[in-house]
Amino acid sequence: MASSSVVSESQQANFVLTPSDKYRGAVVEDLQLPPAFALPATEAISRALELAYERDFSYIPVLDRNRKPLGHIDVAALKEKWESGQADPNDKVSRYMIKFVRSQARPYTLITPSTSLAELEEFLQSNLFALVTDWDRKFTLGVATSQDLENFVSRRGF
Repeated sequence: MASSSVVSESQQANFVLTPSDKYRGAVVEDLQLPPAFALPATEAISRALELAYERDFSYIPVLDRNRKPLGHIDVAALKEKWESGQADPNDKVSRYMIKFVRSQARPYTLITPSTSLAELEEFLQSNLFALVTDWDRKFTLGVATSQDLENFVSRRGF
């Protein structure tokens, strides 16, 4: 009788990759994200939408004059408001941005190029996107989404 190395369907159903297995030690830098694109809070929404569509971004960080992240723009929601006449093209993005919530109950989570993809996946379970910054949080380097993780996994054939 020949032995078989075939795994039964019931055994396959019980086999689950952990995030660390799925990403095989990869880090945020391995996602090869495009350079960060952020807007000043004073930018007009007409320009914000134009730039967002040129770059095919869904979310755009909004920064204060010292480049500190204040919040973000949901491009699809902003476009909908503009098209329905609820937003004037000359309005400032600060009027429509979703502010970042920072508190003791919800501390800032540092996501850097060396953050593991397993950690990023955990963060994205409760957030739409992650701002990738340097260790000192002085520069926004990129924006990572769940779609970026899915693309990474599909490119690697995991």
